[in-house]
Amino acid sequence: MMFRWCGVSVLFFIHVVPLAATESLEQTIDFLLHRVETADATFIRNGQSHTPKEAVAHVRAKYEHFKGQIKTADDFIRLAASKSLVTGQPYLIRGRDGKEVQLDVWLSHALREHERDGPK
Repeated sequence: MMFRWCGVSVLFFIHVVPLAATESLEQTIDFLLHRVETADATFIRNGQSHTPKEAVAHVRAKYEHFKGQIKTADDFIRLAASKSLVTGQPYLIRGRDGKEVQLDVWLSHALREHERDGPK
């Protein structure tokens, strides 16, 4: 009887685990970095414009610095992609239309879409 119960529990667990849960944290962070790198936008850090490639290099360096504290994708966004450690100013992303959005908000939106749609 006990064996059956364990089998049912395992099947239930497998059934309720979302597809995105099978993706590692590294894969999710790579997805977010790729979104930044391929964005048709300008990144603003401490009032200065940067290319997507420059933005990714900076965020990746901060990720390496905080790696021991990052346990979730939200931690990654908060610690590595939200604001300057020196000035406290938020990082911004400026689209072709000139509209600016905080990078952490933009990445959080991309993360939620990724979690909803699953890894591709």
